[in-house]
Amino acid sequence: MRDPNALVDTSSLQHRLRDPNLRLFDCSTVLQFEEGGERPYRVISCAAEHEAGHIPGASYFDLQRDFSRSDSPFGMTLADPAVVTAAFEKAGVDDQSHVILYSRRSMSWATRFWWMLRWLGFDNVSILDGGFDKWVAEERPLSKEPDSYPVGQLTPNPRPEVFVSKDDVLACLGDPKVCLVNALGRDVFSGQTARYGRPGRIPGSINIPQIELVDPQTNAFLPAAKIAKIFEQAGTKNASAYVTYCGGGIFATVDAFWLHQLGYDKVAVYENSMSEWGPDETLPIEVG
Repeated sequence: MRDPNALVDTSSLQHRLRDPNLRLFDCSTVLQFEEGGERPYRVISCAAEHEAGHIPGASYFDLQRDFSRSDSPFGMTLADPAVVTAAFEKAGVDDQSHVILYSRRSMSWATRFWWMLRWLGFDNVSILDGGFDKWVAEERPLSKEPDSYPVGQLTPNPRPEVFVSKDDVLACLGDPKVCLVNALGRDVFSGQTARYGRPGRIPGSINIPQIELVDPQTNAFLPAAKIAKIFEQAGTKNASAYVTYCGGGIFATVDAFWLHQLGYDKVAVYENSMSEWGPDETLPIEVG
């Protein structure tokens, strides 16, 4: 892996819980899919779940409330860099911190925050492999105590290129050097299931469902060598730049995380993804 510290296991984290430089965060959110609404899903905070039981010392990141634009027609569009930086600082992220992220159910909430910190140029960050689910399954300690950190000072060194827009995606359609990677399930990719307006995918995309990169028994990622083979068999070796997408820029960060870790360069996430692309009749779409 490009960064061997990008993933930490549950045992390693438990031994580090008293580290004064550790900043541990529960990143969980729930998407409740809705038929016929203004948006394809409703974003639900997991703050109450966090309060009911979390890894000792962990604080909570509220993606929708603190890190997303309230005026966006899409679910979780990133706020401006200054707003996001201030939110991380308020939560306690500091230039000297080692941040460890975890989430419940899907690993994608942790990878989303990992990618956001990468966007700001902060690299001393790891993801708990298997997340909260694996921690609980192993009967490791939990806490109901409210936890917070002193306000931090974070110096951003932005990488704006790691998120791209609709216009950026349009500009690369048909370019054989750019690989579009859809991280959604195979039924949504093929158009069998319509979840984001029109059924289907951005033309020319390959499909690497993020859920297929995770061991369903443990919720931990598959071995890196196996994931590398999945990507190669899907066709990632044929390009020199990569844009991952999904429904709203969350699942796509799992694929982006692994592309980066496996040594691929020029990896970006299409932020608003199919929530923006699907309903727009002026944009091309592909099914089958």
